[in-house]
Amino acid sequence: MSGEVPTREVARRAFAREFNDATYEFRESEEERAPVYALLPTGARANRVFVVGTLTETENVGSDGDIWRGRVVDPTGTFFTYAGQYQPDAASTLREVEPPAYAAVVGKPRTFETDDGGVNVSLRPESISIVDSDTRDRWVVETALRTVERVAAFDGGEGGEYARMAREEYGENVEGYREAAMGALEELDEPEAEAAD
Repeated sequence: MSGEVPTREVARRAFAREFNDATYEFRESEEERAPVYALLPTGARANRVFVVGTLTETENVGSDGDIWRGRVVDPTGTFFTYAGQYQPDAASTLREVEPPAYAAVVGKPRTFETDDGGVNVSLRPESISIVDSDTRDRWVVETALRTVERVAAFDGGEGGEYARMAREEYGENVEGYREAAMGALEELDEPEAEAAD
């Protein structure tokens, strides 16, 4: 083991609609440093997520230091991302950017319980980059394709262990995620939507 280089998990693409419903987290081993995964309702595990949307708002929400919250909106909903001293580059971007701006975020899903017993899902960013509208549109197309593929596999009884876990945690109905993906494509300009077809 000592000669092995650790590899990073592939960052999953997910729309806000599905990401915010991914309230179940799990580890696949008891090791102290084992990765924590969010279980997407369409039956995929996600240790890292890649999102692109409009950064509409930034705010310093730290009571005793810099903890920056960013609000990133895609065609299906809102992601909230929090960056502090352990994510200095991402915090710096949130501090300096002037919303609105298109932003690409790679980060780790995190859940926390609310006072009323609910569960909120947020994104702890590894990186935040300001991007252009073409990058956002390509992300929407690719994320829609990935979402529709996951829904088809889930509905077809495929997807293996993670689909089984998703059925147990969230139930059988994933059609809303396919509809959200199709709606996101419809919001694109005509050329991008035609290319996605």
